Amino acid sequence: MKTITKTVLLSSISISTFAQFGLSPAQRDSINKLTTNDHNNILMQLGIERSQLRPGPSGNPKDANAANSSEEKVNQYTLPDALVLKNGKKVKTTQEWLEKRKPEIVEDFESEIYGRLPKNIPSVTWKVISVKDTMIGNQAIKEKTLKGIVDNSAYPTIKVEINLLVATPAQAPKQVPVVLEFGFIRSPFGPNTTQPIGLGSSGEPTWKEQLISRGWGYAIIDPSSVQADNGAGLTKGIIGLTNKGSFRKPDDWGALRAWAWGASRALDYFETDKEVDAKRVAIEGLSRYGKAAIVAMAFEPRFSLGFIGSSGAGGVKILRRVFGEQVENLASSAEYHWFAGNFIKYASKLTPNDLPVDAHQLVALAAPRPVFISSGSPQVEGQWVDAKGMFLGATHAGSVYRLFNKKDLGTMDFPKLGMPLVDGEIAFRQHAGGHSTGPNWSTWIAWACRYWGDCK
Repeated sequence: MKTITKTVLLSSISISTFAQFGLSPAQRDSINKLTTNDHNNILMQLGIERSQLRPGPSGNPKDANAANSSEEKVNQYTLPDALVLKNGKKVKTTQEWLEKRKPEIVEDFESEIYGRLPKNIPSVTWKVISVKDTMIGNQAIKEKTLKGIVDNSAYPTIKVEINLLVATPAQAPKQVPVVLEFGFIRSPFGPNTTQPIGLGSSGEPTWKEQLISRGWGYAIIDPSSVQADNGAGLTKGIIGLTNKGSFRKPDDWGALRAWAWGASRALDYFETDKEVDAKRVAIEGLSRYGKAAIVAMAFEPRFSLGFIGSSGAGGVKILRRVFGEQVENLASSAEYHWFAGNFIKYASKLTPNDLPVDAHQLVALAAPRPVFISSGSPQVEGQWVDAKGMFLGATHAGSVYRLFNKKDLGTMDFPKLGMPLVDGEIAFRQHAGGHSTGPNWSTWIAWACRYWGDCK
C-alpha cells in the first residue's frame, strides 16, 4: 500500500483550525456562522462598520496582495520606549520598573491587545485520571493524565475540563524540572497520517526523549480544553463560563490569555506534585501556541523559563513592522478571538502605529527571567512569521533586562541562519528547518542547563 504523507503549514491555518480537523462540513459551517455572528457583535460594540476593516495581506507569496517579504520595503516606525513612563520620565531603577512602568505596560496590553482576566474566575480542582509506567522512545517514564475540573456551579450550562498530561523519568530520585507545552495530547491529524514538522519527526530523538534523557520531565496542556480556537467558542469555554454564555465586552480576555490562564492552573497542580519541581517549570509553544507561551511568560511570574516558537504577529514580532502577517490579519474573523475586542480598532479606525505598546514590551514583562526566541528558515518555514521582526522584539526588550543586570542578545545585527545567540537571558536562534521548535530543542536544553543545572 502506498503511504500518503500529509503536510500542513501550521501558520497558514486560520478559521479552519486544529479544532475543526475531523469535523463534518455542517459542523464547520456552524462554527463559521457563529464566529461571524460573534465578530459582528464586537464590531457593533466598537462602533465599527465591517467596511471599515482593512484587509490583511495574503500568506501566499504568489497572490497579488501577498504580504511584504522584502526588507527594502519595510516601513519606518517608532517604538514606544519600555523605560519611559507615560509622564515622560525615564525609569532608572528596577523598583521604578516594577512599581511604576510595568503596571502601565500591563494595563495597555490588557486593555488594548490581550484582554483582562475576570475578577472572579471559578476555581479548578485537579483529578488524576490515570497513572502508568511506560516508555517514550527508549526512555522509561511515569505518565499521568489529569483533568482540571472548573467549578461551574454559578453557570452549570457550560462545562470546562482542562486536559493535562505529565511525564517524569521513571524512578527519579528527586523532583525534576518540567517543560509545559501548549499542544496536543493526541494528534488531531488522525492515527494514520504523518504529523507535520513541529509535532514530531524522525531522524533524531524527539523533544520528549531529549528532556527525559536529561532527567527532566515534560507536560502537555490541551488549549482547546480551556478555550476553543475560534470565535464561535467565545460564549463557551472558560471565557463563556465567566460571562455566563454572553458575548464579550471589548476589553474581555481572548483565547491567548485564556490559554495562558490554563497554563497557570497547571502550575497550581505542579506545586502539589511530589515528582515535579514547581520552581523549575518552563513554558513552550509553537505558532499560535508560541503567542500563548509568551503571554503566559509575561503574565505568570512563576514560569522559570520560556521557549517561544515562531510566535510571529501577536507574539514577539514587532506589530508596527510591515513584513509578513499584520495586525489586519489578526483582527479578522479568523484570528480576532485570540485577542481583546479592542484590538480590532487598530485594523480599522486606528493603525498599528497608534498602539500604546508593542511586542518588545511583552518580552520585557518577563524580565529578568530567561526567554528563548525560536524561528525556522525563511526558505522552509516561509516569511509569514517574520523572523527578523521577532529578533527585533527580543533586542528591544534588552534595555529592561540590562536594568536588572542581565544579559541581552548582545547585538542589534540579525544573525545568520543557524547562529545561536545564547549568552544572555534573552536568546535567539533561527534554525534551518520549517515551522517547528524541533531543530532548536537541543540548543534550548543546553541554554536552559545554565539556569536549571541537573544536566547529565
